[in-house]
Parts: sequence; C-alpha cells; structure tokens
Amino acid sequence: MIGNINQAVLLIIIANVLVSMKGFNDYSFLDKYKFQVGRVLAGEKIRTLTSGFLHVDWLHLGFNMYALYLFGNIVTTILGIPEFLIIYFGSLLAGSLYSLKYHKDEPYYSAVGASGAVSGIIYSSILLYPGMNLYLLFIPIPIPGYVFGVGYLLYSIYGMKKQLGNVGHSAHLGGAIGGFAITLLLNPILFTANKLMVILLAIPIILLFLFGDKLKDL
Repeated sequence: MIGNINQAVLLIIIANVLVSMKGFNDYSFLDKYKFQVGRVLAGEKIRTLTSGFLHVDWLHLGFNMYALYLFGNIVTTILGIPEFLIIYFGSLLAGSLYSLKYHKDEPYYSAVGASGAVSGIIYSSILLYPGMNLYLLFIPIPIPGYVFGVGYLLYSIYGMKKQLGNVGHSAHLGGAIGGFAITLLLNPILFTANKLMVILLAIPIILLFLFGDKLKDL
C-alpha cells in the first residue's frame, strides 16, 4: 500500500517526521519554531508555517500523518501536485490565522502540529470524492469519508474548548475552512457537481462563524 503513495505526500510526511524528531530531542528548537501568539504578533510570522511541521509526540505525529496518507493521495490524484501543495500550505496558514484570531488575547498560547493542513486536505478530498469509504485501524467496517471529516472537526471543537494538550485544535477548524474554500476556488464546478456535499460541509463552518466566539464562554 505504501508503494501507491504520491511522492509529494511522501515528501511532506518525511519532512514532518524529521522536523518533529528534531523537536522531540531539542526543546530550544521546538520553542523557537512553535506557534505562539505573542511571538507571532511581535513579528515572527515564520512560526505560522514552521509550527505545522512540529508535533508534541509520536502519537500526535502518527495520527496526523496517517490522516494525510489516507486523504492526500485522493487530492493529488484528482487535482495534481501543484493544487495539492496550494491546498496543503494554504490550509496550514488558514489554521494558524484562525488560531491567532481565536487566541489573540492569550499571548502565551502556543501549539504545534500539521492539524490545520491535514484538516484542509481532509475537507478537500471529501469535496472531490464524496463517495469515499475508509477502512480505519481497529474498525472492521467501512466509514464514509464525510463521517470521518465531521467527526474530526467535532473532536477539534471539543479540544479547542477544553484546551487539550499542546495541540492546535483551533487550527483544525481554520485549516478545514481553508481547505474547503481553496478547493472550491480551484474547482468551482464542485458547486454544481457535488452540491449536497458542499452544503453539508459548509454547515459546521457557518455555525463556527456564527457561534465560534461563544465557545470560550461554554
């Protein structure tokens, strides 16, 4: 199965693994390149990108890279490598910007992870291939791709509210919005070809825009 992985997806996975391993063993490196609100607002904009290649531990890294492996090949196969890279890095930036907005009054808030980029790729692949079914580890029955995608977002909302770990849960949401918007901009035909899926995936995004600021008060 690994032999079928697209080279662009594989290279991004390798980059995440190597940079994360460096961060595991060198806290000063992690601290220098992680996302931190105060540092970003002070001008260290590079953190909005570099934080996306760092992870807190092997479980965090493995989950993100497994999701990227599952969904990244779909995007590269249907759209091609340049579009995949646009969606990946666009979603990564969107995740960081949403985190910056959501935590703007918390200068010491920090997070790492490819969550924003991966969320964008997940949303993109579901838009492009709404009929996909996934066979996940420890689950013996196929799971519709859109169920996984929505579940991923719900977990992100819960994690964002509870401030679980040093993981960029708010970046999941921002990344999903980025992947959704960029994919539709690159492929406006999806508005008519996959109209129902566009509407279904837009619902949590719209609700997030309307009520996202109230999450902190719950």
